[in-house]
Amino acid sequence: MKISEIISELELLAPSAYAEGFDNTGLLVGDATADVSGILIALDTLEAVVDEAIANNCNFIVSFHPIIFSGLKKITGKNYVERVVLKAIKNDIAIYAIHTALDNSFNGVNAGICDQLQLTNRKILIPQKGTIKKLVAYAPTKEVAALKLSLFKAGAGSLGNYDDCSFSTEGIGTYKGNEDSNPVVGKKHEFVTADETQISVTFPKHLEGPVIKALHEAHSYEEVAYEVLTLENTDQHIGMGMVGTLEKPMDETSFFTFLKKQMNVQVVRHSNFRNKTIKKVAVLGGSGSFAIAAAKAAGADVFITADLKYHDFYQADNQILLADIGHYESEQFTKELLHTFLSKKISNFAPALPRGRVILSKINTNPISYF
Repeated sequence: MKISEIISELELLAPSAYAEGFDNTGLLVGDATADVSGILIALDTLEAVVDEAIANNCNFIVSFHPIIFSGLKKITGKNYVERVVLKAIKNDIAIYAIHTALDNSFNGVNAGICDQLQLTNRKILIPQKGTIKKLVAYAPTKEVAALKLSLFKAGAGSLGNYDDCSFSTEGIGTYKGNEDSNPVVGKKHEFVTADETQISVTFPKHLEGPVIKALHEAHSYEEVAYEVLTLENTDQHIGMGMVGTLEKPMDETSFFTFLKKQMNVQVVRHSNFRNKTIKKVAVLGGSGSFAIAAAKAAGADVFITADLKYHDFYQADNQILLADIGHYESEQFTKELLHTFLSKKISNFAPALPRGRVILSKINTNPISYF
């Protein structure tokens, strides 16, 4: 089994196409064609984590955070980033970072927090823009049924809880081939009119390559007429943060006791209590100050995130309760999420690599301590 095969499975969970533009996700170190001896799942790839991979004969580290975030001009080992890269290369260990691709996944980081808090009726807090594409193509009417089937198999035509969605309009197409043409219908230099159908299907942007490939492979024309448009519509399964509801409302004190227990945190930094019942909960793992307005707009009673600064708490403005549980603490269950996902996948498609070769890192990479 190759590293590239594992990456393909991770792309199903969190397509890299939805990672934020500032991020550095994907294979950061190593050869994708190498055989996998074992997989180590970590939140951060520190030098101790690479040592752990070596000790466990794992040559592939799947990390949440990217060890290489900005460009490296030199790799001399002068800081922890360079030391990690050097040690990984020396020991033929590949490093993959999933970060904001998993943040934006419906079954990713924020789903993990929702699981811990037992939230139901979940929705994305800030849907990512530009994630839905629309293909408009033209084909001979007699080929339309087979063409649609090929597009559906490639992932086009999914709309919420529905599959195989499309719209067709029949009409007359015209064309005239030049000297270098090889028309399927008609001859060179001949003006041709043909019964054609316009097909419209939507698809998620990360499937654009497979969808266009399917269009060309199933189409009989030498030159395929088509358009790809980016829609303003939002996909409620892709984006930052989540909002959900508690099974039973709680008062603020009871909720914070529940929050500390479920998220395994020692302390919660929070805005002033509002003396309101907590029912609707917004969450965003990692630094989430940018989503305070969205949490308020969603009607959340509390917003759980991390890295809030002094003035961020003023934005509560007695409209919402803000709770900062810590960066590491908000993302700590991501390792278990990835471990469970890959363990199931590997047991299904790669029995040659035993389930036990997907290992959960035991290294606590939290750089913050509490006194």
